[in-house]
Amino acid sequence: MKKWLLPLLIGLMAVLYIFIIPKEPLALAIVFKLIPMALIIVYAFRKLPANPVPALRLIIIGLFFCMLGDGFIAVSFVAGLGAFLVGHLFYLTGFLKMSLINKVRLAAILPIALYSFFIGRQLIASLLTEGNEPLVIPVVAYILVISLMALSAILTGNIWATIGSILFVISDSILSWNMFVSGIAYSDVFIMTTYYSAQFLIASSLSSIGNTARHAGGKSIANPI
Repeated sequence: MKKWLLPLLIGLMAVLYIFIIPKEPLALAIVFKLIPMALIIVYAFRKLPANPVPALRLIIIGLFFCMLGDGFIAVSFVAGLGAFLVGHLFYLTGFLKMSLINKVRLAAILPIALYSFFIGRQLIASLLTEGNEPLVIPVVAYILVISLMALSAILTGNIWATIGSILFVISDSILSWNMFVSGIAYSDVFIMTTYYSAQFLIASSLSSIGNTARHAGGKSIANPI
């Protein structure tokens, strides 16, 4: 298969789901929602180097749990949130094992913390106002984990993992803001466009992130200190 055919198919199926497939019947919408993620997982396997470090397989497991979250969240927000939370824990673990820590990358803690605090404060206030107190702890836990996931991706020094993780944060921010704070025009388009892009870039990083960890100085699974 030519290298560009699978990415093209992923893009076409994503556009089909976002702009063409109707919301009802729900089962059909879920199937088409999952197709781009299934293809991204296939793409991720194809991006693995010949002798992948174990941490790369954790990223693929994370992709799988995120795909489960895509399906669950259509019928249960809490179940979907839980699946995505598990997926982010696999991302977080995999990225940390390939981290290349330096002062510049660690400085990302500050903007990530400030952004998470702002989003979290708004979400908690809205949840409490609307009487959704049981969701406060799960939402706070999710914000904490996805923030750490983004930081861990940045610490790898891989551009695709970094951009992908940031897009993931943006996608989830739009989704949560639209659900709990105030409506956002064309939210579905923005959420899914940034989401599919995030997952595709994270999958794309697998071909180079292991080599980055192996050859660069710093803390990594391939070259521990």
